[in-house]
Amino acid sequence: MLYRVAHPADIPALAEVRFAVRENVLRNRALVTEADYLAYLTQRGQGWLAEVEGRVVGFAIADAQDHSIWALFVHPDFDRQGIGKALLHLLLSWYFARTDHIIWLSTAPSTRAEEFYRRQGWQETGRTGSGEIRFELTKERWKQ
Repeated sequence: MLYRVAHPADIPALAEVRFAVRENVLRNRALVTEADYLAYLTQRGQGWLAEVEGRVVGFAIADAQDHSIWALFVHPDFDRQGIGKALLHLLLSWYFARTDHIIWLSTAPSTRAEEFYRRQGWQETGRTGSGEIRFELTKERWKQ
């Protein structure tokens, strides 16, 4: 398993992982464009990916401007192997090295992602307008 910073050339592989997931499915693929990935990777934040034998199997992208996690996805063929946790650790290490600001994310309720974030110490703070659960994490809680 190789973990590394994601680059613009990785965008097609990131999108492939994003479209393969079985939860938090992006029903309208036009809502997340290559330009969106490019902006988050080069202007708004930073991304990381996991590779197995040259194949991208997971990725995470932090949005430093909005203080959020824009994406964290693992291909279903590679779930339950600790990839999401490792990617989250890389993302949070980078983020909290730059700021003490709370970071947030949202995810669909009653999903494995919801339980994953709870296990990682994230605190539910409400619901978004679309009904997703909003979670937050402080630097102090992350250090624990």
